Amino acid sequence: MIEEKSKRLDRILADLGSFVLAFSGGVDSTFLLQRAHSLKKIEVIAATIRTAYTPVREISDAVEFTSRHGIKHTIIDIEFPEMIRNNPPQRCYLCKKNLFTDLIDFGKKNNLRYVADGTNADDTGEFRPGLKALNELGIRSPLLEAGLTKAEIRQFSKQAGLSTWDRPAMACLLTRIPYNTVISESMLRMIEAAENLFFELGFPGTRVRMHGDVARIECTPGYLERIMQKEIREQIITGMKKSGFRYISLDLEGYRTGSLNPQNHDS
Repeated sequence: MIEEKSKRLDRILADLGSFVLAFSGGVDSTFLLQRAHSLKKIEVIAATIRTAYTPVREISDAVEFTSRHGIKHTIIDIEFPEMIRNNPPQRCYLCKKNLFTDLIDFGKKNNLRYVADGTNADDTGEFRPGLKALNELGIRSPLLEAGLTKAEIRQFSKQAGLSTWDRPAMACLLTRIPYNTVISESMLRMIEAAENLFFELGFPGTRVRMHGDVARIECTPGYLERIMQKEIREQIITGMKKSGFRYISLDLEGYRTGSLNPQNHDS
């Protein structure tokens, strides 16, 4: 069945013919880009959107991958949309609508037939208001259309020799801040610096949720005991206070997607 999905993906890509791919450098978009690039007679340009809430490491990864594989790539700089400055519950919808409208314009200017993204079959089961915006704009999601799950994409990525196959899921920095909170760029840089610290200490995928001057650390269960080791704990405390946090807490529930979403809280 998984091989049939693979063949279905190739048919979908061939049918698209030419498209601009919203490329973050994560597991899904990297696999999709590599697959499209490997097929003949398909024109694809990878477009990475750079905003105040895009982690710098994400941009670097996208540039490195496309350069190494000789894939056409562009970075599109977009100002912080004022409509989402206060991080409203419909933020993802508004943001996707704004960003992908720019990608559509870019595609038209470059005579590309479609705009595509890396949404996969697992994404439909989560709180993803951004998917509504993608549907309204007519954005194509080949991985979703082929029925490929995250686990299957990781499997194919590993087979293809992609270093991203086991990379933790990524998300924009706005997901670290509670809804209805006015966002400043200094807040985003605090979060990014804190998460970079965890990456450098060997805890990739760890999220730092911001609650005022309190940092709530969400990590995978396997990291909990290591993080609590005295030497590591002291490095975390020093680094995070240097980033600007006053209080540092470790969430014993660990990392889970959408922990700040409305349905994950008591009303």
